[in-house]
Amino acid sequence: MIAIYPGSFDPITFGHLDIITRGSRLFEKVIVVVSLNPNKTPLFNAEKRIQQIRDAVSPLENVEVDCFNGLTVTYARMRKAQVLLRGLRVLSDFEKELQMAHTNKTLADDLETVFLATSTEYSFLSSSLVKEIAQFDGAIDHLVPPHVARDIDRCYAKT
Repeated sequence: MIAIYPGSFDPITFGHLDIITRGSRLFEKVIVVVSLNPNKTPLFNAEKRIQQIRDAVSPLENVEVDCFNGLTVTYARMRKAQVLLRGLRVLSDFEKELQMAHTNKTLADDLETVFLATSTEYSFLSSSLVKEIAQFDGAIDHLVPPHVARDIDRCYAKT
């Protein structure tokens, strides 16, 4: 069974990696899809995010990384996926994700959404939080992989 794990991943965090790793044990293949959201201004372009994710998931043989601009259900059909994988941190995530799951079901009845609760140690973590901490010179090494922390630090380096 193929699962799609869509998101902006700007940047990928240890919370995302937690969901990807656990998903890779549940599904034959997990495709991490960098979704291009016109309502967001990313820190990193799509190519950089794809490379950051590829580097982070390289030990996971059944995980691949791709990029798509459009409806996730369209991409899932194109890749013959049966599952959308989503992570949940807090109750507010559930409300938003449940609404999206119901919407996706109206667009693709054969596509299921599987929710994984993020491990407790990452329940507070978001990409926005990482960027905010880094912007004010806070330590982010415990929140993102080392190569991602270096990329973020370069973006916020004071000259």
